[in-house]
Amino acid sequence: MYALLFNLLFRRLDPERAHHLAFGWIRRAARIPVLRTLLAALLAARRPELRTTAFGREMPGPFGLAAGFDKNATGIDGLAMLGFDHVEIGTVTGEPQPGNPAPRLFRLAVDRALINRMGFNNDGSAAVAARLAARAAARRGRPGVTLGVNIGKTKTVPEDAAVADYVTSTERLAAHADYLVVNVSSPNTPGLRNLQATEQLRPLLTAVREAADRTVPGRRVPLLVKIAPDLADEDVDAVADLAVDLGLDGIIATNTTIARDGLGLRTRRDLVESIGAGGLSGAPLRARSLEVLRRLYARVGDRVTLVGVGGVETADDVWERVLAGATLVQGYSAFVYQGPLWCRRVHRGLAARLAASPYATLADAVGADTRKAAA
Repeated sequence: MYALLFNLLFRRLDPERAHHLAFGWIRRAARIPVLRTLLAALLAARRPELRTTAFGREMPGPFGLAAGFDKNATGIDGLAMLGFDHVEIGTVTGEPQPGNPAPRLFRLAVDRALINRMGFNNDGSAAVAARLAARAAARRGRPGVTLGVNIGKTKTVPEDAAVADYVTSTERLAAHADYLVVNVSSPNTPGLRNLQATEQLRPLLTAVREAADRTVPGRRVPLLVKIAPDLADEDVDAVADLAVDLGLDGIIATNTTIARDGLGLRTRRDLVESIGAGGLSGAPLRARSLEVLRRLYARVGDRVTLVGVGGVETADDVWERVLAGATLVQGYSAFVYQGPLWCRRVHRGLAARLAASPYATLADAVGADTRKAAA
């Protein structure tokens, strides 16, 4: 049914317009209590065997929505209604910004991929913090989906003032986050990826950690960093070592890629070239993201929680990331192509794979293949 809707409607629309249309439907459905309950029963049925503990929180499963879909925290509960076990909002910047000029989102449908150069278009950390505070007040303490908050650098802020910009967002948002992510890996903000160099990343993460502790003194807000798949292997190792040294809670591997070659793209080369710059996500990113994840787990083991993302489409992909070392797994681009039944299919398939495995729990399976390869 969704495939027909995609081909008849969404595929004919500008991708960004299609996103706003679909997300609008999700938000509207979530506002109607009876409809929300019915959809959650259909799409978000929980399987006890998939329960996962990460960052001191128990989640109904390991599969969440990566940052980028809900940049402004406007549809968290609607996304939970669809079955995501955690939702990461953002990327949010210190100041509001419109992002890059449109068109800035493109489909490579034959590759089940996207190219985006959105440029961190968002309402800014003050507005998002106010929205999250209002949501918390409306929920009156009722537990909700695990919420990650992904923060990045405001485009107009120079590199030498980046730390202060991240600290501003941390001070505004940390209290509302179940975990906080420092994004230094988007290719669409000039100079941002330079912050992945450990000599710049160390003071940045240290300052954000201190700001989070200062702002939320009664609770340690877990802190993660999100890295690019385009890092050289030795740089991946350096980030892993830094995470251990700083006591970082997690690493998200990986963001989108600026590469076009070596990905096995089936879309005509001239069409890809005509799109121009931007980060590529989706199925072609699978191999490199998995490679980075395995390298990280071999380096950090269980000392740092790893989140696998990039080219995740099916239950097999999620299971493969768990075996490689991921405690949590995220997707985004496949949502465009799979539709609202995506989480349900992933959960069902993942439960079947766990049942057929030698592992009693998902926690037992984390990193099993990587450990075997190293033995």
